[in-house]
Amino acid sequence: MTRWNRRLLFGVVAVLLPVLAGCEAGYNAPTLEYHPANFGVDTVREGISFSNVFVLGPGLVRQLPAGGQAGAFLSLTAQNGDRLISASAPGTAAAVRIAGGAVNLPAGTLVDMSGPAPDVVLTGLTSPLDAGGTVKLTFTFARAGTITLTVPVQPRRYEYATFSPPAAPSPTTSVTPGGTAAPSPGGTAPPSPSASPTGSATP
Repeated sequence: MTRWNRRLLFGVVAVLLPVLAGCEAGYNAPTLEYHPANFGVDTVREGISFSNVFVLGPGLVRQLPAGGQAGAFLSLTAQNGDRLISASAPGTAAAVRIAGGAVNLPAGTLVDMSGPAPDVVLTGLTSPLDAGGTVKLTFTFARAGTITLTVPVQPRRYEYATFSPPAAPSPTTSVTPGGTAAPSPGGTAPPSPSASPTGSATP
């Protein structure tokens, strides 16, 4: 066998070995498992690990209207334990609502807020929101303090097509000074009581 043929043989063996090893591992090998794409922000700040942080925007070639809502999705792990007190989106939304008001982060435990329904909702969008851009989210923790991230706005398509938009705010019922509930928009006012007919005595 010539030196060139030996080199060619060694090259073929080097290529086939990983393939044979994968076949030996079977169809449950880690390399064959499907892993969903992660298009959000992954970072560690002040002992807080952020995973796949993003805001869910509209569908393609659409906008979320000004004054509307948008869901934010993420997972958190606090190395030494912490508590997420509040969040804000300066320049993007008037307020950010967290389900339950605050979130406890036990030490070393993954707290999953990755959907498909949003636990963090941006309310009162200050301008129309397009997919493909970025927004700033500021998180305030009891121990870690304030942490600001720039996160992407993902379209509600493809791997996020099954994610839920924020639920519409429930209508509120106002009470008039007289103690009666005013009808909600679109409702009908209750009928006013009518006087019962009075009979006259016959002679």
